[in-house]
Amino acid sequence: MSASLNAAVAVATATAAVEPACAEPLAVLGRDVTVPLVTGGEVTYAALDYAASAPALQRVWDDVAAYAPYYGSVHRGAGYLSQLSTDLFEQSRVTVAEFLDCRPTDQVVFTRSTTDSLNLLAAVLPADCQVFVFETEHHASLLPWADARVTYLNAPRTPAEAVATLERALADRDPYGPALVCVTGASNVTGELWPVRELAATAHAHGARIVLDAAQLAPHHPVSVQELDVDWVAFSGHKLYAPFGSGVLAGRADWLQEAEPYLAGGGASRKVARREDGGVDVEWHTTAARHEAGSPNVIGVYSIASACKALTEAGFEHLVARERHLIAKVREGLAEVPAVRILSLFGDDAPRVGVISFVVDGWNSSHFAAALSAEYGIGVRDGLFCAHPLVRTLLGSEPQAQGECGAPEAAPGERSLNAIRVSFGAGTPDEHVERFVRAVKELVADGAKWQYRTEEGRCVPAV
Repeated sequence: MSASLNAAVAVATATAAVEPACAEPLAVLGRDVTVPLVTGGEVTYAALDYAASAPALQRVWDDVAAYAPYYGSVHRGAGYLSQLSTDLFEQSRVTVAEFLDCRPTDQVVFTRSTTDSLNLLAAVLPADCQVFVFETEHHASLLPWADARVTYLNAPRTPAEAVATLERALADRDPYGPALVCVTGASNVTGELWPVRELAATAHAHGARIVLDAAQLAPHHPVSVQELDVDWVAFSGHKLYAPFGSGVLAGRADWLQEAEPYLAGGGASRKVARREDGGVDVEWHTTAARHEAGSPNVIGVYSIASACKALTEAGFEHLVARERHLIAKVREGLAEVPAVRILSLFGDDAPRVGVISFVVDGWNSSHFAAALSAEYGIGVRDGLFCAHPLVRTLLGSEPQAQGECGAPEAAPGERSLNAIRVSFGAGTPDEHVERFVRAVKELVADGAKWQYRTEEGRCVPAV
């Protein structure tokens, strides 16, 4: 690359100074946004729905803004901006590989999301591949395997039981065909960490491969492909403080190279020629480009790389320590409210990330979440969190009170099954979780101050 192009890349990737490693939250967009309360006045919004989509890091936003004037087509043009954008795109691939501690032979494929990544992997499975997946998975990793021979494993109640359950299932499988195990790194419902390394060892001992859904793990803990010994890892930018519509599938190249492209089109093809019989012969790329047809989302890809750098430079040891501090605040606060029951598979002592789901006696979860938002300016999630089998298992047969708003997913005569999820991360200040705990205590003790009704499937304040 020319010296001038190197200089332009340096300008385009100029970033704000990384915050020093400390106990302070990282700067995120929206931290000063105020929202109205139904009871009057305004309050700074407490974003406690990180598990759905985390706010953008200020560092990511600044990096993207610095690059935006240099935006150009990737892998297509001879022009200055096109060359710069191509370099930035490919350097982002290197950054993500380093962030994940990939093996030298691994490929990093850019996708739209974790869901897209796992559907891509499902599309390249060898013929007659057997897939093993726990019922506790997010729908993104539970549902893509419909065209394979799928074995759904029951929810384990301890990490050791998870390993033993997989061991039994793999011992009973056809030992001669290919097999894949799909497992989450951290639950999007309970936040609990799964024994990924032990599950990987079990899979490999039985000749199976394993893919890690790291959508909830990567924003909170370092993920090393080599240390965990997983074959693939998938995650989304929008959960990693980079909400610009990109995701990652990284890992072994062989199945990816041997399969037909996930999408057929420009970028995936090296050579296309007409045949005498009127057809078309295509030579596909064997690199990651094979599964990246179309014009790449260079903004989204660069934002992921920026987030990877920001988290690495901030220091995961400091981020993890701060998050444990916030988790303790929330769990200890909720433990003081007898009406609250925290949902868990592995028990109170299980290591976890900043994701906690719970139910409140006498309340429908939709009603409770609506009151947190309208009366306290706190954004949480209610429902089944795209993990319906897991949440139904955790809730068991316990009905919820209808309260002021019924659950939209419950048909007439059915029990209302939904929960409340609070989630947080590197950008969450103490005040947000302290306000949340205080609000839970006040709502349980005094009830809502406002009337609510169901409108288009959501519980909303009555006008």
